[in-house]
Amino acid sequence: MEPLSPQAAFVTRLRRYRQKCGISLDEIVAETHVRREYLDAFEQNDLAHWPNGLYARAWIRAYASAVGLDPIDTVNEFCRLFPQGDRRLQPTMEQMASIVASVSAYQDEFPLADRRQRPVRQPDPQPDSPAASARDQVRVATEAVAVLTRTLLARFRHS
Repeated sequence: MEPLSPQAAFVTRLRRYRQKCGISLDEIVAETHVRREYLDAFEQNDLAHWPNGLYARAWIRAYASAVGLDPIDTVNEFCRLFPQGDRRLQPTMEQMASIVASVSAYQDEFPLADRRQRPVRQPDPQPDSPAASARDQVRVATEAVAVLTRTLLARFRHS
């Protein structure tokens, strides 16, 4: 018998915990409003049709809460094991900057390879360069969006 991958072991552990507690997938569907086929796929370690990022983390948080597991620990483990839980904002910030026809100055705190390592700092542009003023405006705007996003996420977590 082959050993389970860390991802399969995570999913199996959650499914077994749910079953041990006598909670049906239909009960989780009613509580979380996540469609049954997505939960069935998750419990079979098939996340091919799952969303990425915030929505994937929200679904795992809701599943963990519904079965009585610690949602924060469960989401953190999910993020370490599955690319769907990616917490990086870089692609989102670049898309937002492209909407206003600007270059994003936002940098993710942690690279994908190891989210636990220290933040990577980029050198600031030369203050006397012609693009410095525009970069500063874009940086302020993207940082404001990042703060707003974090605030909304914190409110979502507590609701």
